Amino acid sequence: MVAVFPQKHLTDIAEWHRMGEAGIFPPESRLELIEGEILTMAPIGFNHAGHINRLNHILNRLLGDQAVVSVQNPIQLGDLSEPEPDFLLLKPNADFYTTRHPNAVDVLLLIEVSDSTLRFDREQKRRLYASHQIPEYWIVNLIDNCLEIYRQPDDGDYQEQTTLAKADTVNLVALPGIQIQVADIL
Repeated sequence: MVAVFPQKHLTDIAEWHRMGEAGIFPPESRLELIEGEILTMAPIGFNHAGHINRLNHILNRLLGDQAVVSVQNPIQLGDLSEPEPDFLLLKPNADFYTTRHPNAVDVLLLIEVSDSTLRFDREQKRRLYASHQIPEYWIVNLIDNCLEIYRQPDDGDYQEQTTLAKADTVNLVALPGIQIQVADIL
């Protein structure tokens, strides 16, 4: 008797979009396509949501027209991934990305606010973002009350990794004139 093992069906972005258009998933579903797999994301708690509101307020105030602030919207990474990170700072675009989802070359900074998903954000998402050359990735770590910064993507990981506390400040790589107090984020 030959052993048969179940096989995973991976999907690509085109099929993912067709499934969405066909209404396969309920509207309230929180799903992401990561490396061809459809993943159910954790519900957003009040602490997580409050930090997203805080970041949105800070970044819009500091950046003005220097970047498009995108909150919990999709980014297309290759043919197999379309995550919805908590924040994207995108290169300015005349149509504000109404004709396509942004992709990796459009990203100035990507931020995940993380509590229940900390391990996933540190491992799988970090490698995904690095492999697509996202230049700067932050994790607002609500568990340890710190800001994790990942820079210099190379060979599927970030070469520079820094952890900052409330007393620290940070400048954006893509917009070095922008300085943020970590305490304002946390």
